[in-house]
Amino acid sequence: MRFVAALFFALASAFAQGQQHAEWRLQPDSAPARPGSTIRIRAEAKIDAGWHLYSASSAAGIPATFQVSPGTLVRVLQPAPKRAFDPTLNAEAEFYEGEAVFLLDVKLPAGATAGPTTLSVNVRYQTCNDTSCVAGKWAGTAAIAIDSAAPARAFDIPAGYREAHVPPTSSAAGPPPASEGWGAFLLVAFGLGLACIFTPCVFPMIPITMSYFLNQQSGEKRDGVKQAVVFCLGIIVLFSALGLLATLLLGPVGVKQLGSSPWVNGFITVLFITFSLSLLGAFEITVPSAILTRLNQSSGKGGFAGTLLMGLTFALSSFACVGPFVGTLLAASVTEGRARPTVGMVTFATGLALPFFFLALFPSYLKRLPRSGGWLARVKVVMGFVILAFSLKYLASLDQVLQWGFLTRGRFLAAWIVLFAMAGLYLLGFLRLEGVKQDENMGLGRLLTGMLFLILALSLWPGMSGGKLGSLDAFVPMSIAESSAPSDGLIWMKDKYREALDRARRENKLVFIDFTGYACTNCHWMRANMLARPEIAAVLKNFILVELYTDGTDAASQANSKLQLEKFNTVAEPYYVILDANEKLVAKFEGLTRDSAQFLAFLNQAQAPPDAAGGYPQATLLEGGPLSTASLAGKVVVVNFWATYCIPCIGEFPFFNKLYHQFSSQGVAFIGIAVEDDAAAKVPAFLKKHPIDYTVALGSDALMQQYRLDALPVTLVYNQAGKQVKRFDGSITEPELLAAIQQAR
Repeated sequence: MRFVAALFFALASAFAQGQQHAEWRLQPDSAPARPGSTIRIRAEAKIDAGWHLYSASSAAGIPATFQVSPGTLVRVLQPAPKRAFDPTLNAEAEFYEGEAVFLLDVKLPAGATAGPTTLSVNVRYQTCNDTSCVAGKWAGTAAIAIDSAAPARAFDIPAGYREAHVPPTSSAAGPPPASEGWGAFLLVAFGLGLACIFTPCVFPMIPITMSYFLNQQSGEKRDGVKQAVVFCLGIIVLFSALGLLATLLLGPVGVKQLGSSPWVNGFITVLFITFSLSLLGAFEITVPSAILTRLNQSSGKGGFAGTLLMGLTFALSSFACVGPFVGTLLAASVTEGRARPTVGMVTFATGLALPFFFLALFPSYLKRLPRSGGWLARVKVVMGFVILAFSLKYLASLDQVLQWGFLTRGRFLAAWIVLFAMAGLYLLGFLRLEGVKQDENMGLGRLLTGMLFLILALSLWPGMSGGKLGSLDAFVPMSIAESSAPSDGLIWMKDKYREALDRARRENKLVFIDFTGYACTNCHWMRANMLARPEIAAVLKNFILVELYTDGTDAASQANSKLQLEKFNTVAEPYYVILDANEKLVAKFEGLTRDSAQFLAFLNQAQAPPDAAGGYPQATLLEGGPLSTASLAGKVVVVNFWATYCIPCIGEFPFFNKLYHQFSSQGVAFIGIAVEDDAAAKVPAFLKKHPIDYTVALGSDALMQQYRLDALPVTLVYNQAGKQVKRFDGSITEPELLAAIQQAR
């Protein structure tokens, strides 16, 4: 499965950039490299016929720029490009046609870990032909081997190559966006670490452990604090190593496949069931006594080394209770990227170790801690029920991906109701297990907690008959029967992409595609809590709806995944796309959102066609404020979408200015809308060199999607009734624009 996942992502670059007119491939140096040394990566671009790609040192257009992580990009080498003087830019343009091969010299981090590793390469570039330009972005990975014994290597500049220097006016590609949800993830990891303190394997050891390192060496408080710090480091080292091990075993490759892999979900299910049965008293999970004895003997020698080993011993001996928390954290992090397991475990271990450090600073608080007793046994049993319930989530993912149909929504909820009810009944004394005595008085905390578990169990009951469960619906499977006959009245075509397009042609509708997954929690939440909202469902009924599952083991899922990657250059779940019947992109939306207004705006921008009466582009004036469309009533309107990097766009400005002065007094309005990143900062300086005499406005990403601006320039001509009568994709001539204006009058 790991091989298939790795192969899948290694081939991802081969499908890329169909609309960006360049196909990129990476080929790293095959020889092992030592940490801190320099390696060379070959970045090859195959350029579509009739198009050219700007060099990394071009003063015109967007030069090719590269970013590599982890590591430092030392230099970029490129072959001699073609050169042509561009009078509109008053600059020399450098570009390649057919093929461009760049050599990236990258210095590895000095602390790079030995073994196989992966570098991420992000490229920003621009392709142009005689009539239009397209700004492109691409990301890929390069696998290398790190060996501390590898000899140092020096790379010369090959014949025909030279070092590329990015022009001062060009902006390098920015860093990739940070992963979403880091703050919440780290907060949960830290909270789980703190919660482990109150488990029956950890809490009783607090007084014993504190007395050990507070009485080391001179017995002074300062020495005790130092010993506490070293002890905490021992805990952090062990759990950080677990996170690093998970990263190395599972790797950054195949992230999406790991989340839906039957093997991964099956393993986590078995692991969690084993932990839960152990906590419920079926058996005891222990670290081999020989290991603990050896570590304990070593730690008994004292000193910082002994204290560090004691921290490791403490962490290992408490693993029976801490393991479920660690398993939950790793299961939630391995599918989110290479850094999360390690960073998450460091944060978890910090939360676990932090109380020991503060108790070392203020040892008097030890006397205020509650004593160990029956409450710890009750925590252990309740944890067993909760973890057993949580294991069903991974079992449900396994069942959904393999499409067994055994763990249906009804059976899943029945199991959850029973397990949570059992936890509540146990705390209230109706279920006799360890920690509850027959004649023991019940405290208020135990009573309230038991009641909360019973309330949770009863609140799940409506879901048995199809009722909504709010956020919990993200974890509950949706059966095939529920999918085919949903309560929201929406009819979805499953895995029928071509059939949906055919139906859209017959009914003259747009197609709404939901790229989803059987094991995708966010997808389930969106389906239950966003797409089913009345205001959202009312709009969705105007589309042909199709759901394409991409994480199954069947041929349909593989075809859907390939389609998503080839056509949209992403494997994200959930991912929503609106297409017309000719497969042209109208709008797209990625990921989960809890803002219904945001999702409704995404749907409505496709519902309102650009050529509707009065449907002029909504843009912001360069000097601020919205573009007034009321002043355009009764006029012929020419709208030109352009960008500062677009050479064909600049070539149109002179005759646009000429026709503006010729027709502005005759009821013809001209509007130039700049659509690019940071347009507000770039356009004012640009206009000093290339003046535009008519109204200039700034567009947005939503506007680019609404008007399907896949390449620039694009010119729209509206008649006096506000109806679009002509659209030009690519550069045009003065006679063509003049004829369109005469036609619209």
